[in-house]
Amino acid sequence: MKTIRLTAAQATVRYLANQYNEDGEPFIAGVWAIFGHGNVAGLGEALYGMRDTLPTYRGQNEQTMAHAAIAYAKQLRRTRAMAVTSSIGPGALNMVTAAALAHVNRLPVLLLPSDVFANRGPDPVLQQLEDFGDGTMTVNDCFRPVSRYFDRIMRPEQLITALPRAMRVLTDPAECGPVTLSLCQDVQAEAFDFPETLFQKKVWRQRRPEPDAAEFEAAVAAIEAAKNPVIVAGGGVHFSGATETLTAFAERHCVPVVETQAGKSALAWDHELNFGAVGVTGTASANAVAEKADLVIGVGTRFQDFTTGSWSLFSHPERRILALNVQPFDSAKHDAIPLVADARVGLEKLSAALGDKRFAEPDATLKVEWFAKADAYTAKPEDTNALPTDMQVIGAVQRAARDNTVVMCAAGTMPGELHQLWKAKLPLSYHMEYGFSTMGYEIAGGLGIKMAEPERDVIVMVGDGSYMMANSELASAVAMGVKITVVITDNRGYGCINRLQMATGGAEFNNLYAHSNHENPIAIDFAAHAAAMGANATKVASIAELDDALAAAREASAVTVIVIDTDPYPTPDAGGHWWDVAVPEVSERNEVNEARAGYEAALKKRS
Repeated sequence: MKTIRLTAAQATVRYLANQYNEDGEPFIAGVWAIFGHGNVAGLGEALYGMRDTLPTYRGQNEQTMAHAAIAYAKQLRRTRAMAVTSSIGPGALNMVTAAALAHVNRLPVLLLPSDVFANRGPDPVLQQLEDFGDGTMTVNDCFRPVSRYFDRIMRPEQLITALPRAMRVLTDPAECGPVTLSLCQDVQAEAFDFPETLFQKKVWRQRRPEPDAAEFEAAVAAIEAAKNPVIVAGGGVHFSGATETLTAFAERHCVPVVETQAGKSALAWDHELNFGAVGVTGTASANAVAEKADLVIGVGTRFQDFTTGSWSLFSHPERRILALNVQPFDSAKHDAIPLVADARVGLEKLSAALGDKRFAEPDATLKVEWFAKADAYTAKPEDTNALPTDMQVIGAVQRAARDNTVVMCAAGTMPGELHQLWKAKLPLSYHMEYGFSTMGYEIAGGLGIKMAEPERDVIVMVGDGSYMMANSELASAVAMGVKITVVITDNRGYGCINRLQMATGGAEFNNLYAHSNHENPIAIDFAAHAAAMGANATKVASIAELDDALAAAREASAVTVIVIDTDPYPTPDAGGHWWDVAVPEVSERNEVNEARAGYEAALKKRS
């Protein structure tokens, strides 16, 4: 057997550079790196040697550069991914939140945090956390519950098994998620005679599991017995590349489709069978269809509580759930009829088995009535002196968007209103991280999306609260010449949570700056801040000015940031659904007691 002598770091980088997807592209498209104590000498030197083959990108924060990597993978339907490396200690721990985000959303990212010395020679080393009762414990063990696969590399030869295991998880449609290879810093520099075969080009193909015969028979029988089925389209529709298949199934059998946050844009918004967003942040049309459905066909969805209205939305007395999902864990939730299979394959086979069976036409007036209300929410305001609403900001962005525009967001007010109001024309033109709803994902995510699909316009919508949490990758976008447009809505605090606080009977407290414990008033000049990082930045005073600024941004070649003050209180008064947020049983406030009574009444409706 021929061997080649490499350090563990060199072997890792060389191996990753030779892993390909079935389209002939390198699966690992690049490595995000912040070098420091633990990885600068090992992985840093190895990445430098492969810089022309496997590009390295410098981030500003370990968490946000991981967010960029995750968004990149999501926008490319998990067909490619990125790796992220950090120093030990705090640098590594900064990536744990991003790992959880990827885990919840079933997205591939390879995390390469540095670890302490395996030989324990300089023990304790700088930034090492010592466990008084366990000598093997390091901070990197925090990655275990948020990784699909975790391994600590304490000998170079362990990579021979660890690296293929990592790639299997990253490319497996059912197990896909974050992989953490914790690299002891002394081991990164140690050499070993690796077999040359480890570094041969390998192609990883997307597995498309066929349904089990018995499960398939039960699924077909359930659909044939239904009178009013509905399809809940989840993110798995996109990951499987099943958007056209879903459209064909819905049209052939006349089944209305509703969309989760991850599934939105699976069908064009104006398709007659797309009834819109479902659940807590759903449209009135979609939720009306969902309430009457006697069979809920989930396709690639994990049935999160926002989708199900905390399991009070699907209220038909004879309601059954059919869960078509590549992951058995998701297919068996809430006593569902499981159909474990690839979404595209499953829909094709179901359609063939159903033949020409068609269901009754859904009530088209539901959709017409909803969009009449939605268009009123997003229309240009008549009162130009009042603070605009977030809904009106969405309307301006919608008017500026083209079919290939990707609008993205993650947390705060915008996710709910975008889910209801945004009109997505093409698949993957709507990118929402609402599985973990991670504040601070937005700007880094926009950078990752644009790197994945440079030909598309990317508009990032972010509130002032999320912007304050993580904005530094704006400087990366500027430095890299990656054009994104960022719209910052400044409602001077956490407006979304303030409304939730009020809705549960609470007093306005510690969310908006006006109700927080501050000695001096806070007035942040976000445009000046963004400009200081190199962006073309402006603050607009009205929706009309926002329209003009967005038109200019579309023609610009550089990163653009547009800031607008908004009213923190208004939200759509149509659509939506109950969400289980526990209200205190005992309170001195009448508002809380009234909210508790409403909460207990709502609990009785849960299915």
